Amino acid sequence: MLGKDGAPLVVRRRAPALRIAVLVAATLVGLFALYVVYELGRYDAGYDRQAAAQQRTELAVRIEHLDKDNRELRTRLAEADTIRAGRAREQAEVARNLGELQAQVDRQQQELAFYRGVVAQNANTLGVKIEQLRITPGQHPATFTVHMSLVRSGRADSAASGIVHLSLDGTAGGSARSLDLAALSGGQVRELRYNFRYLQSFEQDLSVPLAFKPEQLVVEVQSSRHDVAPLSQTFLWTVEASP
Repeated sequence: MLGKDGAPLVVRRRAPALRIAVLVAATLVGLFALYVVYELGRYDAGYDRQAAAQQRTELAVRIEHLDKDNRELRTRLAEADTIRAGRAREQAEVARNLGELQAQVDRQQQELAFYRGVVAQNANTLGVKIEQLRITPGQHPATFTVHMSLVRSGRADSAASGIVHLSLDGTAGGSARSLDLAALSGGQVRELRYNFRYLQSFEQDLSVPLAFKPEQLVVEVQSSRHDVAPLSQTFLWTVEASP
């Protein structure tokens, strides 16, 4: 095309502003419509935004309370551990004191038993005597424990030492028999050795054959000194009742 003056006419196409505005508005309306549809869908499904927000607030408050309770419990637990450790130390101290007191009592009992022996016999007589002997049932059938205490029967200028032999007299199959300590202990012990100044106690376990009927226990005390005569004493086989 030519103009009035004969020059060519150039036609330029420009995007109308109205079309752009309409396109933007349509896009916004579409997004809003999608959001409305989304919210309607959640509402139809039973979702309530306000209720959900309130529930989140309540849960946050609950979590805060639980954290606080947890901190308090941890504090109380630490205090309890501290108290428990203090009590353990106190109990250990009490146990140690009781052990010392028990040791003192044992030493005094030994001295008392010694002086009783001195009073009961001539102070110039040297040797060892059997202060007491008891027989109690063991933990298993046909087992017994012999509780025996030896004391000095004279001056305690030095320690007394020697050996003790035990034998059990009775019957088996209608015949008289005697079992020594080796037979009564399964070969583990053949004799008892003593070495003390005032008193010494023994607790010897015995295992008696089921076919053997014990009648009396023979105790022979031999001193390591040649000038002290051996002591032989017989006790009836009497077993104390279980407590």
